[in-house]
Amino acid sequence: MLAYTYIEKGQFRLLDKPVPRLQQPTDALVCVTLGSICTSDLHIKHGSVPRAVPGITVGHEMVGVVEEVGAEVTTVKPGDRVAVNVETFCGHCFFCRHGYVNNCTDPDGGWALGCRIDGGQAEYVRVPHADQGLSRIPEGVSDEQALFVGDILATGFWAARISEITEEDTVLIIGAGPTGVCTLLCVQLKHPKRIMVCEKSEERADFIRSHYPEVLVVRPEDCVDFVRKHSDHGGADVVLEVAGGEDTFRLAWQCARPNAIVTIVAMYDRPQVLPLPDMYGKNLTFKTGGVDGCDCDEILRLIAEGRIDTTPLITHRFPLARIEEAYHVFEHRLDGVIKVAVTQ
Repeated sequence: MLAYTYIEKGQFRLLDKPVPRLQQPTDALVCVTLGSICTSDLHIKHGSVPRAVPGITVGHEMVGVVEEVGAEVTTVKPGDRVAVNVETFCGHCFFCRHGYVNNCTDPDGGWALGCRIDGGQAEYVRVPHADQGLSRIPEGVSDEQALFVGDILATGFWAARISEITEEDTVLIIGAGPTGVCTLLCVQLKHPKRIMVCEKSEERADFIRSHYPEVLVVRPEDCVDFVRKHSDHGGADVVLEVAGGEDTFRLAWQCARPNAIVTIVAMYDRPQVLPLPDMYGKNLTFKTGGVDGCDCDEILRLIAEGRIDTTPLITHRFPLARIEEAYHVFEHRLDGVIKVAVTQ
């Protein structure tokens, strides 16, 4: 089968690999029908994910059809259409029992697919802990509607959930990339008083304005003054940093009011500085880390009800055989790309 493979820092390559086999009775084999490229894949390519293993098939955003299941799998069966979770988790360790599935202590726990074990930019993928890692797609929900459930949409849902947003809040989202838009969709479910999005790309800012006209949009250089002007207490009540840029971490806490929550969703290529003397007295609460992707069934229900729609994010489509071209377009943000769908 074709499989896009991490060779070494700076190099991915499309290779012919054997179809994976079940290794544990809790595994499932999924025929991938639609995949995508994530910014996290680019972090692997750039060498910013030390735990990524050379030789693995990359990719962790995918939907497909169950081909085969192990003897202990009970929630899905061959023929089921499924969304694949970015995280594989056992479901019974301390962290899983508390909903912190990103920190599952199983050897294959957490973000493993496309990082430490073979992922889904391929024709088939083996999914460990299939009872937790696969969610059946409801009837009437298309592959494109379900494509982002297991990763960037799960991330946005998790970020909105842990940010403790109320209907009285002013919420600032920094970054209008794919994860930023998914975060926006999930923040909207909380019905805050107002939402602002900070984005430096004019194309992405225009995307927000055209699709979500009730959202206020501002450029980074104007953000601090804009947020203070449009907030009730000298800054945003909740800030979600989804950009991961050179100065966006600093911008996040500068735009927050005293005693605000600042949720760090972004991955960074470099360490960030926490200038405690500069922020002394703001009494901020920071929330950081990787997504706890344990809400996929609920997200699929919301999609089926028409309350979440991520299909406008798919701006480009490429077959797996042309995935090198797809990566070039996505990495260099060509032709107004937001997300790429990779077909078989």
